[in-house]
Amino acid sequence: MVASISEALDIIYKNVTPLTTEIVPVELALGRVMAEDATATFDLPRFDNSAMDGYAVKYNDANTTVVCNEVIYAGDNPTMTLEPKTAIKIMTGAPIPKGCEAIVPIEHVSLEGNLISLSSFELHAHIRRAGEDVKSGTIYLEKGERVTAYSIALLVSQGVTHLTVYRKVKVAVFGTGDELRPHFEKIKPHQLYNSNTPMFLSRASELGCEIRYIPSSGDTIESLERTITSALDADIIITSGGVSVGDKDFTKEAFSNLGMKTYFNKIDIKPGKPTGFGKIGNTTVINLPGNPLASMVNYEIFIRAIIRKMSGVNAFYHGIIETEIKEDFRLRKGKYTVKLGSFDGKSFMPLEAQLPGMVSPMQKADGMIIIPPDVDTLQKGTKVKMLPILWELTSKVEEDLFSC
Repeated sequence: MVASISEALDIIYKNVTPLTTEIVPVELALGRVMAEDATATFDLPRFDNSAMDGYAVKYNDANTTVVCNEVIYAGDNPTMTLEPKTAIKIMTGAPIPKGCEAIVPIEHVSLEGNLISLSSFELHAHIRRAGEDVKSGTIYLEKGERVTAYSIALLVSQGVTHLTVYRKVKVAVFGTGDELRPHFEKIKPHQLYNSNTPMFLSRASELGCEIRYIPSSGDTIESLERTITSALDADIIITSGGVSVGDKDFTKEAFSNLGMKTYFNKIDIKPGKPTGFGKIGNTTVINLPGNPLASMVNYEIFIRAIIRKMSGVNAFYHGIIETEIKEDFRLRKGKYTVKLGSFDGKSFMPLEAQLPGMVSPMQKADGMIIIPPDVDTLQKGTKVKMLPILWELTSKVEEDLFSC
């Protein structure tokens, strides 16, 4: 089956589900995805407190002189009540005493001994109210949100020690073969190094996955089946191009013998048409093109979508940046075409040299655009939709990904 880009993504979203969960210490939760809502068990702040170093005063004492004989520090538990014509010195974060109607900052008063001269001030000025940040009983982090350093600050402020999160996605890369050699071997003039496998593993790790390399072994269906079976504890198996026996159909047969259901085996996209997606039980199998740049493009569009959906994040759709073409750019029309390019924060410029078998353009690309078949020219200033590569931009709703 040949799927369109949109059809392929819809098939992925429909057939990939979030993983099981685990409990981790909050200190180790960075980058993980919440598997349940976090509900506040108490107000934040827990009590009314001072936002400034200053004086607790009565509103009617504005523009008068009052007496100050007491002080409240952060961490104190004040029992006194503020009376008219008096002030209480108070530090930032300290609890507000009973009867206080405003805090006047130290720099806004005149002080002579224990006498404080007050000017005008606003009622309730510089008082932080209990629950104004987070109200007890409210959800402050939602299921499907990714935990950041600032999420951890919020969680710890509620006394949370452990979190239920989705477990990390396990990615296995199935080694491919004799026509490409590992980078740690010496090669002959007619051979090439296998750049795809390290790239797939590194990118999966970069996207927060656990990774494993599964070397292809043997030259029989049976040995291939044993190798594939050893990888079925992974959530995603990635293959690309041919395998050690030099025959891609041989690998397909091995996967098929193990009960793989194929949802599509080609995508209407340039580069990277020979991209397939299937499942063996709960393990997702995706075959990418052998050409490095073509496999990178499809990795970013399709495998990234699979990883997001499996991770449990609620914003799993691709997010886009609406920008414009920096200079005129011509391309061959007739197919849905992906172009890598550089983004300067204001405009996008496709890279001039980007053939499917190239390696060097990949590290120069900030993002990509997808261009419909009827477009052969992108004029300067043309509005386009860029899918970022170097950072994560997602959406809770499915976006139109196509430029022009």
